[in-house]
Amino acid sequence: MILLTGSTGFIGNALSHRLSDSGKKFITLSKKTSNNTGKGATHHSLDINDDCEWVDVLSGVETVVHAAGKAHVEINSNNKQEFIETNLTSTLKFAREAAALGVHRFIYLSTININGISSDNLVTELDPEAPTDFAAELKLEVELALMDISSKTGMKIVIVRCPLVYGAGAKANFLNLLKLSNTGLPLPFGLVNNKRSMIYIGNLVDFIVKCIDKPVAENQTFLISDNHDLSLSGLLNLIRTSMNKPARLIPVPVFLFKLAGLIFRKQDVVDRLVGDLQVDSSKARSLLDWKPPYSVEQGIQSTVDYFLENYKQDKK
Repeated sequence: MILLTGSTGFIGNALSHRLSDSGKKFITLSKKTSNNTGKGATHHSLDINDDCEWVDVLSGVETVVHAAGKAHVEINSNNKQEFIETNLTSTLKFAREAAALGVHRFIYLSTININGISSDNLVTELDPEAPTDFAAELKLEVELALMDISSKTGMKIVIVRCPLVYGAGAKANFLNLLKLSNTGLPLPFGLVNNKRSMIYIGNLVDFIVKCIDKPVAENQTFLISDNHDLSLSGLLNLIRTSMNKPARLIPVPVFLFKLAGLIFRKQDVVDRLVGDLQVDSSKARSLLDWKPPYSVEQGIQSTVDYFLENYKQDKK
């Protein structure tokens, strides 16, 4: 039996549908009530922060996929402790409960930001960690603690470090790009020829299923991507082509973005826009015999179609 946390979130919802379509029996767990668990699923309206008898939920569970957690929020003094409680303390308490109750495999969805937000070199699983923000530091702390739990209990750990995930219902920065592209206004990114790795939600959930099915994934860390890196100008061109709009990208020199980032102390924002961050996903492809089932073009078109349909509904 599989247990999926965060089943109503962006990734969790997509994985829930994939598990349902594949005919797997599974349990979904989220603090929100779900009426869309799909066939083969049993839903529990619980938060990992809840103080409950986990034996009632975890009994018979062999694999946990942990997709719950706070994301895409600005961390400040008002919410920092809540962020720590959910993404670190409660996650590790839940993992220890899972190990004590005989869960065999714990799949943890982490972030490529553990390796930094930009890099001049291809990033691999062997590279040293270099988290540059508090959220990534917490993710790394969880990763290390999970491996310690594994060494003490025998529960197998699988860590999946994701780059930017896009797809139908994408939030945060990718949603902002979609909204910006949909205006049709000229955009000053014509000379941004950087390279950044991303992963389409359909490719991500396909890989997670591989991690569920294949024992060779146990006690491994994976960096994954679409295996088709894009520049910001290339991504915007592809988005606007999918929207049937002209690209309209103005050739503004990249150094001006970097200068603005320095002046306004937004270097991290600028690095995410114009810096390189390419991941080497060859380990995932070779060890698990995995290849992304969807092309970038298919993923962007699906993302755009969903956005345009829901954008129209929001405008009514």
